Amino acid sequence: MPTKLGLLAVAVAATTAVTACSSAASSGTSASGSGDLSAPAASALDGKGETDITFWHAMTGTNGETLKKLTDQFNAANQGKIKVTLAFKNNYDDTLSAYKNALKGGELPDLLQVYDIGTQFMIDSKATVPAQSFIDVDKYDVSDIQPNIAGYYSVGGKLYSMPFNTSMPLLYINKDAFAKAGLDPAKPPTTLDEIKADAEKLTVKDASGNVTQYGFGASLYGWFLEQWTAVAGAQYCNPDNGRNGRATEANFATDNNVKLLTWWKSMVDQGLALKLDSDTKNGDSAFVAGKDAITLESTGSLGDFTKAGFQVGTGFYPKINASDSAGPIIGGASLWIVGKGKDDAHKRASWEFVKFLESKDSQATWHTSTGYFPVSKAALDTDVDKQWVAAKPQFQTAITQLDNTKLSTATQGCLFGVMPQVRKAAENAMQAAVLQGKDPRQALTDAAATLTQPIKDYNDSVN
Repeated sequence: MPTKLGLLAVAVAATTAVTACSSAASSGTSASGSGDLSAPAASALDGKGETDITFWHAMTGTNGETLKKLTDQFNAANQGKIKVTLAFKNNYDDTLSAYKNALKGGELPDLLQVYDIGTQFMIDSKATVPAQSFIDVDKYDVSDIQPNIAGYYSVGGKLYSMPFNTSMPLLYINKDAFAKAGLDPAKPPTTLDEIKADAEKLTVKDASGNVTQYGFGASLYGWFLEQWTAVAGAQYCNPDNGRNGRATEANFATDNNVKLLTWWKSMVDQGLALKLDSDTKNGDSAFVAGKDAITLESTGSLGDFTKAGFQVGTGFYPKINASDSAGPIIGGASLWIVGKGKDDAHKRASWEFVKFLESKDSQATWHTSTGYFPVSKAALDTDVDKQWVAAKPQFQTAITQLDNTKLSTATQGCLFGVMPQVRKAAENAMQAAVLQGKDPRQALTDAAATLTQPIKDYNDSVN
């Protein structure tokens, strides 16, 4: 799922960093091994002995262990030809920061994992080989990649990076609480109005009138606002979510968003919704502890939720209006191959490893071990994956939701070079309206206004 730590810190440095990055990237020559950003043929590894590549990543716990397992498997199969060394960089923000620092004059990795909202910056850094270049050289078949997942990392018909760990937003319910309240656990709410109606029955008070279980509780997380915009088929930024021209303005103060925050504030005021900040860890903990019966989270939380002391159900990401007919946006991270300062053997070796990670068997292992959505459609048809989904039927909701979502500029998501800062500004608006009582339209308008100069400064620095 998208990172939740240090988003603003990354964004504040974006304008100055990208100027340095662009300057550093353009200083390389076009000769092989000196910054050539084209993809070499498979023959680039011929006669080179073993090519060692370094992969910077941000996977911890089970995710990190699974990545190591796959890497060891690849190294064993390519002994004497390619060796991949993993380098853990703490989290998504720190990984991108390390990359920015290396662009100014340090040792760049051969391959790195970058979260979704770092996409525009990575393109602007002009130091990576677009995945499309390898795809074209190899005539690599991309038909197995989930189109809505590939769509996020594609701009102008070009796939810039290869999706790896992908998540989707879902609505989660406490099925036991639903049954106790006389609601059908097989029918989770689909709209804001339905959430409120269910929450009125799900909210429980003790003899003193204190709420012991709220009907609804979700973090005021900026990613969720992006999801509601996409589900409505609307654009989060102009023009066309930055897909047909560089994004210049955040579309926060829409009628839909005003309706959403007005509803949310009303839910809190009526004691139907738990007060939460923007930290999703707090929202997750509240749901697992039974403090609320309906919440919102990514598929990445499914594993922990199913360990709670009650039955968990899942539903599609809810609509603001019943007429909203689009779908949500994927989250997670993708793989970028560095070309600046790399010879053809290193670039090719990185691509061979990426292809291995994208394969159906690797993705089936990745999916069933971590809970991330497989980027390979064929992975879902493997025996190991079918057995996993059968054991965790809640995940079928995510599969169906993705299948039902038509790829469009709305569901591709917004591209900003300062997207982390944009997300933080959205969270500020959400908290101001829901927790502090500020007029929702004014909160959204003011938040968008704080982004005008940072967006302009960034765009000016790369144009």
